[in-house]
Amino acid sequence: MWSDTLLAAERNHLIRILIWAVTSAALGTTVVTIVIGRRMSAPIALWFATQTLAWGSVELIIAAARWSALSMRDVSGATRLDRLNWFAIGLDVGIIAVGVTAVLIAWRPARNLRALGGGLGVVVQGLGLLVLDLTFASILARLV
Repeated sequence: MWSDTLLAAERNHLIRILIWAVTSAALGTTVVTIVIGRRMSAPIALWFATQTLAWGSVELIIAAARWSALSMRDVSGATRLDRLNWFAIGLDVGIIAVGVTAVLIAWRPARNLRALGGGLGVVVQGLGLLVLDLTFASILARLV
């Protein structure tokens, strides 16, 4: 019965990531299409949307691969899942730090609007994944 609950929690986590990924990819595609289609000069929006589209696509591929590998877990499998999630949380924090660094470098000396938009896109994606992974970590803490 415990393994069923863990499997359901992992499935729900992956569904949330898939929703985040599909939403990101769709919104990114929409904004890129609008900016390019209307020949607008909006470098912040274009590069933000490009990052959103790229991250959403990668997240979609990773979540789909993890979905196909879903299975019942024993105690050691649950421990590996918990460690993998904490590793992902560390990556999320690193992604946010890279995005903030890009924003600061883009804004301060050069006022590079493309890099600013791209950095903001990275920060948003990192924050979204961090929230999802921390939520899953709190669920795992009660189960493992």
